[in-house]
Amino acid sequence: MPAVSEYFSLSLRLLIAFGVIFEIPILMVFLAKIGLIDVAFLNRNRKYAFLINFVIAAILTPTPDIVNQLMMAGPLIVLYEVSVVAVWIFGGKQFSGFSGEGSLIEK
Repeated sequence: MPAVSEYFSLSLRLLIAFGVIFEIPILMVFLAKIGLIDVAFLNRNRKYAFLINFVIAAILTPTPDIVNQLMMAGPLIVLYEVSVVAVWIFGGKQFSGFSGEGSLIEK
């Protein structure tokens, strides 16, 4: 039987992992707004994103079985696809203040 500290450690690790994972669409839209990525880049690198999703799922799951890995990788893949759609919708027009000239520090 696991100790209470092990249970809380696992619960905290999974809570933080899922919290960070659900921020992926917001991060992708931000990266698109500043011009680092676009929809073509995300579509072109989809196979690498799936591979990275399964590696992350394998690291974050508490047991080595494939069922838990699929349960973690499934939402990751869905959130990646949501990110692609969000970048397509919201990432079209970039922010105008990232040219490096006239920043707030220089004024």
